[in-house]
Parts: sequence; structure tokens; C-alpha cells
Amino acid sequence: MREHGKKYNNAAKHRDIATTYQPKQALEIVKKAAFAKFDETVEVAVRLGVDPRHADQVVRGTVVLPAGTGKSVRVLVIAVGDKAREAQEAGADFVGIEHIQKIKDGWLDFDVLIATPDQMGQLGQLGRVLGPRGLMPNPKAGTVTFNVSNAVKETKAGKIEFRVDKAGNVHAPIGKVSFGLDALETNFTAFMDQIVRAKPAAAKGVYVKNVSVSSTMGPGVTIDTNPYRG
Repeated sequence: MREHGKKYNNAAKHRDIATTYQPKQALEIVKKAAFAKFDETVEVAVRLGVDPRHADQVVRGTVVLPAGTGKSVRVLVIAVGDKAREAQEAGADFVGIEHIQKIKDGWLDFDVLIATPDQMGQLGQLGRVLGPRGLMPNPKAGTVTFNVSNAVKETKAGKIEFRVDKAGNVHAPIGKVSFGLDALETNFTAFMDQIVRAKPAAAKGVYVKNVSVSSTMGPGVTIDTNPYRG
């Protein structure tokens, strides 16, 4: 069993481990319990009643967090011509196919990669580099698109991608400890609504089994799952 430090144990006193809380209560506890010297990320963890080994039970999607992520996102767009200009006007940090060679040379100073469909052939050879880092553009995530302007703006505004892991869990950031309580609750609600909408038709039984929120260093606080069980 993992042993925690004194600061964590003191933080854990803010919550009752046997209690399930309403989202706002839980997030308030997370804010009070945060003890790190940096602005910790507030994260949500959801355990789903799906078997990700079956393709028809994989849960993935995107959601634009209404209050943003609190993080500055560096966006690279691989596009040419009008689409490249569109990306620049929308606020992309890096634009152009010349960045493909830079990635081959080891450059990875970006957080999200968006590409137009006609450029995906060139990115295929970078799968070993981009794939493990979760940077490979994907149509389901909205990062392979000709509507680059909208994709860039949504990403900058707080769009996040989520995907269930092999154990049936989904983890996602929903803001920072410095966010107001209402902003965190709004982001949490938007995320959970999208999780519920992403329920696979093949999933049987209880869909949302457990939900908890925590800060980067802090203890998890369990949320009442009744509204989301499905």
C-alpha cells in the first residue's frame, strides 16, 4: 500500500473517504485540500462499465471546456495555401508542411497537431513519434479537418480529447485550482455530459461506475454517480 506524506495526509482530512459528494462540494474540497506551491491542475477520473478490448466499447471523444483549461496550448497546423493562411488567422502557433521535417529531426514543442486530410499521407511516416505521445491527428478528435479555423479556435478555447484506457478508466483535466468554483463545476458538467453521450450501444449494465476529482498532488474526492449511471 502506498504511503503518503504529511502534507497529503493533512489534505486528505478535508474529505470523508466513505462519502460521495455532489460535484460542487467535491470541487470545493479539492480546492481547499490543494497544498502544492504551483497552480495544480484539477483532474477528473471516471471508471466506466465497458470492456475496451472490444472495438465497439471504446469510449473516446472531445469536449470544449466552457471555462477553458487554464493552460496555454501550442497548436501546430500542417496545411498549405489558403488553409495555412486560415490557420494563421485563427491563432495557430506554428503553420506549414516544413514542420514535418522538423519533427523528424526531433522537434516536438507543440501540444496539439491539426492537419488537413490531404496532408495526412506525409504524417503517416511519423506515427512512431507522434502516436505514443498522443499527437497524431485523428478525424474522431476533430484534428484531421479542412475546417482548420474552427479546429484551432476550439483547441485554443479549451477543447480536450479523452479516451478510455485498457482498464476502463478515463482521465481528463478540467481546469486549475486557481479557477473559481463555478468555472470548475461548469467544466466538470460539460465533461460528464460528453462522457454520457459517448456511451457505446454495446455497453451493458452500469455505465458510469465511479467518478472522482482531485488536484495534481491532492487526494481524490468521490462524486455521487447517480445522475450519470445510465
